[in-house]
Amino acid sequence: MRIAILSRNTKLYSTRRLVEAAEKRGHEIKVLDTLKCYMDIACMRPSVHYKGVKLDPFDAVIPRIGASVTFYGAAVLRQFEMMGAYPLNESVAITRSRDKLRSLQILARAGIGLPLTGFANSPDNTQDLIKLVGGAPLVVKLLEGTQGKGVVLAETPKAAESLIEAFRELDVNFLVQEFIKEAGGSDIRALVIGDKVVAAMKRQAKDGEFRSNLHRGGSASIVKLTPEERSTAVRAARRLGLNVSGVDLLRSNHGPVVMEVNSSPGLEGIEKATDKNVADLIIQFIEQNAKPNRTRTRGKG
Repeated sequence: MRIAILSRNTKLYSTRRLVEAAEKRGHEIKVLDTLKCYMDIACMRPSVHYKGVKLDPFDAVIPRIGASVTFYGAAVLRQFEMMGAYPLNESVAITRSRDKLRSLQILARAGIGLPLTGFANSPDNTQDLIKLVGGAPLVVKLLEGTQGKGVVLAETPKAAESLIEAFRELDVNFLVQEFIKEAGGSDIRALVIGDKVVAAMKRQAKDGEFRSNLHRGGSASIVKLTPEERSTAVRAARRLGLNVSGVDLLRSNHGPVVMEVNSSPGLEGIEKATDKNVADLIIQFIEQNAKPNRTRTRGKG
């Protein structure tokens, strides 16, 4: 099978592990820098060119598209979908998951547990917005933030009001969410492939920090999920249309709540914490599901 990985860096742990797993299972695999791909749009036979060469068709594409290049990366992936390649995650599902507001609205409509969340534009509504999420302490999140960037904890009502007004002055889109104090600075990353959680780890924030991201010094350890947590993770991934995802959960007093669903989850932390060969499981999933023109959206939407 010919497989392409859309990744800007061949040295990244996740990219290397996927290449190793694919080659070990006998596949031909090529890493393509997403931004160096360009496309022939207005023709009857869509194609992708790379470094001056028209690419031969691939059986499957693994998108490892960074948040900063979502728009162009999704366009490249759509082109491969139109050419009949099987995408591990479809372009529509990726753009849907990268829009924090839209993804939360989709999950809420499906009845999946979420933290109390508010979104507004007018500065006249600041105090009522704070009330919507249960008051301070609360968390303010940039819609475009990743790896814990643009996430701020406001511990008092006055701090919350000042922070919200400051974000509005910057003219950026942001969410206001309740602070799940009982989580104790930890969250759970559930790695979902298809309709199954294949690995899960607990991420604990370092002292003095409420964000548990490993990029911010958090630690990771293996964790056993409850049936409800497994079901929540799988349902969240399915509702967003993702075949492979990292679902971030918090353990709240009213059950598991979804913080975010990541369409390009890193493999290093979870493979080392759980000793699971997640990369191999991803390649196995492609082997079982990759068929020509199997994309549900066929590059639409």
